[in-house]
Amino acid sequence: MDGETTVLGGRAVFLCPAEGPPIAAEVDAVNLIGGLWGKEVDWLVLPTARLGEGFLRLRTGLAGAVIQKFVTYRVRLAIVGDISAAVASSEALRDFVRESNAGDRVWFVPDLPTLEARLQAR
Repeated sequence: MDGETTVLGGRAVFLCPAEGPPIAAEVDAVNLIGGLWGKEVDWLVLPTARLGEGFLRLRTGLAGAVIQKFVTYRVRLAIVGDISAAVASSEALRDFVRESNAGDRVWFVPDLPTLEARLQAR
């Protein structure tokens, strides 16, 4: 799997590149999770550029299905990038992001420095 393992905020993370196949179905999440096999990482960092069409439209069910795979397989997921326009236009997405960010399994953050600060605080 393309990407690199590094340390952010004292945690081992796997950084997925912005270029690559979009996460457009549950199987794409499973493939990412499988690609982590043998890598000792605490988080998978996924750029928003990799989110498939409809991921941020909750009515498609894609976000819920993909995120459930990460939760089921106990892989923490950080989605990194600017989703402010999508959040501003959807109360449901705004609530979903807020609830996700309140937990410790899935976070939506605007950039890597913000992720690093959150990881350091934990």
